Amino acid sequence: MGDLRDEIFAGLNGRTVTAVVLAAAAGIVTRVSRAAAAAEDLGLSVICARADGSGVRSGDEIIRIAGGPKQIAMSEERLIGLMAKASGIATAARSFVEQATPGLRVVSGAWKKLPLSQKEMIRDAIAAGGADCRISREPFVYLDKNSVRMLGGVKEALTAVAGLGGYRKVIQLKGSYRDIADEAREAVGNGADIIFVDTGEREDVVRVAASLREWGLREQVELAFAGNITLDDIADLKRLDLDTVDIGRAIVDAPLLDMRVDVLEISGR
Repeated sequence: MGDLRDEIFAGLNGRTVTAVVLAAAAGIVTRVSRAAAAAEDLGLSVICARADGSGVRSGDEIIRIAGGPKQIAMSEERLIGLMAKASGIATAARSFVEQATPGLRVVSGAWKKLPLSQKEMIRDAIAAGGADCRISREPFVYLDKNSVRMLGGVKEALTAVAGLGGYRKVIQLKGSYRDIADEAREAVGNGADIIFVDTGEREDVVRVAASLREWGLREQVELAFAGNITLDDIADLKRLDLDTVDIGRAIVDAPLLDMRVDVLEISGR
C-alpha cells in the first residue's frame, strides 16, 4: 500500500502551504538547525528559524516553512520529534543554571546512562541550556567508585594515574573505606584535582569542606556534589562551600517542550 497522504492531499496538488512550528510552552529551544535541515530534506523551504538556545514563550514561532501539503503533514512528526525532547532538556538545564548563578557551576553527566543513539542529542541540549556535560572542561581522568574499589582504595587509585600528565584527576567519594572527610584529605594529598562527593547528603559536603579548610587543603581542590538534586535544593547548596553540582534525572529526564504545527496559508491554483 502506498502512502495514504498521496490520496488524502490529491486535490491539493500544485498548491503551496505555509506553516509554522509554535512553542506551546515557555522554554529554551534547540536543535532548530537540525529541524530546518530535515525540512529541506522533505523538500520544504525554510523561511525563517530561531537560533539554537533561544528563549521562547508560549505561542512564539520557532520555524516557518512552506511547501506541498503532504510534506507539511510529514513535517509535524519529523520536525517536532527533533526539537521537543531536546528543548525540554535545555529548558531544565537553563533553569538550574539561572538558579545556581553566581557561585555554582552546573554539570549534567547523566547522559552517559542513556542509550548511545540519544547521547549526542542530550549533550547538545545540556549545552544549549548553558550547563556543562562533563565534570571538567579540561582533559581529565575519572576514578569512579568501582575503579577505586578495584584499584584498592583512594590512595592506590590516584597513584595508578599519577603518571598521566596533562589530565586532571577526578575521584568519586562515597565514604566507602572510612569517614568521607578522611577520604577527601587522602585524595588531595595524593593528587586529586576534583573531589566528587556523590552521596546526596549535604552534611557530607559540609564535613568534607570543613575538614579540607582545617588542614589548609581546600584551595587545592574543586569540590563537586551529586545525588538526586532538584531545583528546590539549589538555594541551600549555594550556601555551602561547594564549586560544582552535578544534576542527573532532573535535567536529562525533563519533559519535552510541547510544540505544534499550525498551517497559516494555502496558495496556488
